[in-house]
Amino acid sequence: MAEERDVEPDAGELQQRLERILLGGRRKYTRLQVAEKSGVPEERSRRLWRALGFATVPDDEVVFTDADVEAVRIADGLIEAGLIDPAVEASVTRALGQHLSRLAEWQVDLLWNMILENEDLRRNERQIARLVDQLLPELERVQTFVWRRHLAAYAGRALAAPGENLETRTEVVGFVDMVGYTRLTRKIDEAELSDILDRFEAVAAEVIAEHHGRVVKMIGDEVLFVADTPADGAEIALTLTERTSADEELPPVRAGLASGRILSRFGDVYGSVVNLAARLTSLARPGTILVDRTMTDALTGNAAYELRSKRPVSVRGYNRLRPSALRRARGGSGGFASGQQLTAELLGLARPKVADEASTADAPGAARPARPTPRPRRRRRR
Repeated sequence: MAEERDVEPDAGELQQRLERILLGGRRKYTRLQVAEKSGVPEERSRRLWRALGFATVPDDEVVFTDADVEAVRIADGLIEAGLIDPAVEASVTRALGQHLSRLAEWQVDLLWNMILENEDLRRNERQIARLVDQLLPELERVQTFVWRRHLAAYAGRALAAPGENLETRTEVVGFVDMVGYTRLTRKIDEAELSDILDRFEAVAAEVIAEHHGRVVKMIGDEVLFVADTPADGAEIALTLTERTSADEELPPVRAGLASGRILSRFGDVYGSVVNLAARLTSLARPGTILVDRTMTDALTGNAAYELRSKRPVSVRGYNRLRPSALRRARGGSGGFASGQQLTAELLGLARPKVADEASTADAPGAARPARPTPRPRRRRRR
């Protein structure tokens, strides 16, 4: 039996070995040969390849495998069967390529860090190839499981409202944005920035899932999510604000929520409601949640929340936008921060929380506290 080499692997040789494992065989066809063997028109195979996000290759370059031939044949079969409308085949393929490209990038980073941290593994190319060969089926199984669970969840929502158009429906759209992110990136290194982003994404994903929402996407320092009801959207924004404020490693956040009809397309959301939620987020102060008029109307009367109208403002695309600030009702039972406060009071570590002057004055029927006599202004010398 040949003895395994324990030397630094040749990058080219290792790349070829990993390619054969990952691609399911060696490269042996040109693009024109793939079209011929799969029975798919040459122009359609070219269009699908580009939509998947892969670089265009010359017609005589041998870069395709038997798996590529089979994939093109299957995709063409779905289109011919009417499961994919030919008018949107490129859009569907593009969305698939973009999402899987990000997943692949993360998985390769994960694998490469594992190799770099293990010197014995790094110096033995056969062990690297063996690791990838063993890891690949496990990753595929996990991905298939997660994909099926999301299919089941989305199918359940669709069947719950069979008469509703799944592409255009009424949803709550929310943005939660880390405050001071740009300044922060100038003060810390890449490792610290990666830790902060990981912590924020983990907290955001957990909170949104807990309250029956769905992450649409992470956009650098902010998360875009949707929820089916105003109460779910409110709980997501409030809980995420509370948990990030309790985490000393994370900067404060601000949020904006709007409700209405949205267009849901290939995993993303579009429309004026999305734009309005983004504008509200940009107006919010650190630790503050601003909501639109529809959200205000829906949450008014809910004893769990307080809503305070803000003065009208004008932002790009909206004249005299009148948002409301959302927060938990004082003395409410739900809420991370109120639970912490109660525990501190019971342990004698904090004085009982007293409503601030502004909230007391806003409460219905409450007597307004006496205001201090303002000092006379001094005239500015000219």
